[in-house]
Amino acid sequence: MNIKSLLLGSAAALIAVSGARAADAVTVAEPEPAEYVKICDVYGSGYFYIPGTETCLRIGGYVRYNIGVGDAGSFDGVENVPDRQGDGTNDTYAKYARFTLRTWTGQETELGTLKTFTETRFTWGNNSGDYSDQTPPNGRWINRDRGVTLNYAWIQLGGLRVGRDDSAFDSFIGYAGNVLNDTLVPYGGFDTNVVQYYFDAGNGFSAVASLETGSEDGSGDTSIDSYVPNVVGGVKWTQGWGAISGVAAYDSNYEEWAGKVRLDLTPIENLALFVMVGYGSENEDFNAGRNFFKEWGGNWAVWGGGTYTINEKTRFNAQASYDEEKNLGLAANIQYDLVPGLTVTAEVDYVNVGSDDRFNWTGASKDSNIGGLLRFQRSF
Repeated sequence: MNIKSLLLGSAAALIAVSGARAADAVTVAEPEPAEYVKICDVYGSGYFYIPGTETCLRIGGYVRYNIGVGDAGSFDGVENVPDRQGDGTNDTYAKYARFTLRTWTGQETELGTLKTFTETRFTWGNNSGDYSDQTPPNGRWINRDRGVTLNYAWIQLGGLRVGRDDSAFDSFIGYAGNVLNDTLVPYGGFDTNVVQYYFDAGNGFSAVASLETGSEDGSGDTSIDSYVPNVVGGVKWTQGWGAISGVAAYDSNYEEWAGKVRLDLTPIENLALFVMVGYGSENEDFNAGRNFFKEWGGNWAVWGGGTYTINEKTRFNAQASYDEEKNLGLAANIQYDLVPGLTVTAEVDYVNVGSDDRFNWTGASKDSNIGGLLRFQRSF
């Protein structure tokens, strides 16, 4: 009986101790599920939801390396650089490396889609030094193009856009083809601040009205000099065969106007062609008849070219341009996608400068200029 009593007493004690420990046990909470980034496919590929919001964000950009050779100004190559040994001059490359960061956002609201876009460029390359005496050995050729620029920063709600953008005189009607040097004969000013409205009827018809203030507010040759803004308006009709579009603009600084019409055609699946004609008023008493929109020489100019897709990796681009002052520009290149996201472009360019040096906007050093450009670009 004593042994039995001892065993029963020990068991009771163990049960009591176990109950006390159970009462003092710490309850561990279940881990909360992690909120992983979710894909947003409403605005295209690459967007994702910012955690905790209904805003979709896309981050992209490119890294670029350019090598330019040939005549000065037109093709980024530079002539007559003072020799370091002081015994003459040499021609040399012009090179630059650039990192560009882009962001896009999109969100649906009761007033329409709310969008933003930004583009910031970080550039480093070589250029001539700021010296009054460029004769050997005083002249310099140095790496000095170190700069950060904010090229785009706009907000758009529905059809209303405000901020830093290219002029609608160029962006709405379309840029002059897919060559690298597409402004051998210039077709308009770009950098500006805008308050503009886009209208899209959904059946191929679209229009734009834009109030613009030039490259900077309050300073600079291309900024407005009063409260009267530059004005741009345009219409476009897009169908399966291509598009026809037109823009007209008024420069409040010089009280002059300019316009362009453009025809885009896709005659076959792998060929895209365009022709664009510009015409504008000019007063040679001011800026040699040039204004923010009509940068070509004389009243009229014409641009034409196209892109032929050779295969899924290779494209051929060409462009010709000519203005009333007999400035002629020719450009052609081959673009090859070495691997997805990495494109190599080799381009050859030619400029024949007209008889009036006031319209030599490219800075070409001779009447007849030829050069080339090799570009490596990783886009993401």
